[in-house]
Amino acid sequence: MSLAVETVSSRSKNMGFDEKTKEGEVKNEVLEKELKAKEKSQENCDESGEKFGRQMRETKEEEEDDEEEEEGLNIQVGPQFSLKEQLEKDKDDESLRRWKEQLLGSLDFDNVGECKEPEVKILSLSIFSPGRPDIVLSIPEAGNPKGLWFTLKEGSQYSLKFSFLVKNNIVSGLKYTNTVWKTGVKVDSIKEMLGTFSPQPEPYTHMMPEETTPSGIFARGSYSARSKFLDDDNKCYLEINYTFDIRKEWASPQK
Repeated sequence: MSLAVETVSSRSKNMGFDEKTKEGEVKNEVLEKELKAKEKSQENCDESGEKFGRQMRETKEEEEDDEEEEEGLNIQVGPQFSLKEQLEKDKDDESLRRWKEQLLGSLDFDNVGECKEPEVKILSLSIFSPGRPDIVLSIPEAGNPKGLWFTLKEGSQYSLKFSFLVKNNIVSGLKYTNTVWKTGVKVDSIKEMLGTFSPQPEPYTHMMPEETTPSGIFARGSYSARSKFLDDDNKCYLEINYTFDIRKEWASPQK
């Protein structure tokens, strides 16, 4: 009888041990799952933090580029010389004199003025796209067109052409910059070197490389833009702020 009791007691103890073991295993599994979930959550947080950090760095870099551009507008330039002074100053340098004569081309040297500052006037902007009439946009006197300036079709190829006059003196390193925003977010920014130009009575023209407008529902809508024409001293000859649309189709030609 005592043996039987001992056996039952021993079985009861073993059963309790087995139950505790199973309970411990279950708890361990739960703890492991919780730990894995926390690790995964931490990884997601780290990844999100890394992405946010990259976005912040990119935004900061863009802001620094804008600040550098604005600071460049306040650069202190050296003394300016009229064309007559430049030609007289370089008359002993044969190669430089020939280069300037080649640059000046058919300019009438007897009628060259004494103005030291070049005058650059942007006359028009034209938009070329295969298979459709050209869009020719005149530049308003105030520099900023009122309302919607033009419309582009999504997914279409187009090129820009500028027409401009140069007077009084040589303009060196003329460049074009353009920044585009959509709903307050910068979506594009370009810089294009146009070149160095001497004064002449006829307008110059410059064709930009062909581009393709974005397409899709998120690409359509209204955009704001700012274009500038500056020389290598960062003197700004024109700053123009305008809006344009990207739509499914080209706007109907105005009659």
